[in-house]
Amino acid sequence: MAEQKKNILTSAGLKKLEDELNDLRVFRRREVAQKIKEAREQGDLSENAEYDAAKDEQRDIEARIEEIEKILKNSEVIDEDSLDKETVNFGGTVHIQDIDSKEEYKYMIVGSTEADVLNGKISNESPVGKALIGRKAGQTVIVNAPSGTFNYKILDFTRG
Repeated sequence: MAEQKKNILTSAGLKKLEDELNDLRVFRRREVAQKIKEAREQGDLSENAEYDAAKDEQRDIEARIEEIEKILKNSEVIDEDSLDKETVNFGGTVHIQDIDSKEEYKYMIVGSTEADVLNGKISNESPVGKALIGRKAGQTVIVNAPSGTFNYKILDFTRG
């Protein structure tokens, strides 16, 4: 059987997943169980929209719990303090400028599990993330992405 890819996480990402898992297990399960109980008390379940909605919510919660457990079981937390502070790498924030459009962006480099480009977090496996890792401020990188080729200048890199 092929070995599963490790889910690389920052310590903040690990804490966020653990907190979500705890919330789902402790609070959300209890809430949905109460909703199901109340819906059952209304009688005929075959035409009870509240019961159906609560059962759907219960299924979604259980699926998310299973998903988080799989992520955590196969995760690796990177010790960000041991990484080079001058070189773009995991867990740090990079400030780049598109050479053609002059637009500037700030991204935190995270694992694919934590990636959320709308909140400024890009994966170390994304085309931009891959191109930036190992580089230093002042360097120019060429990114070959599915939407085209981009040239970026690294303006700054910070940890934390």
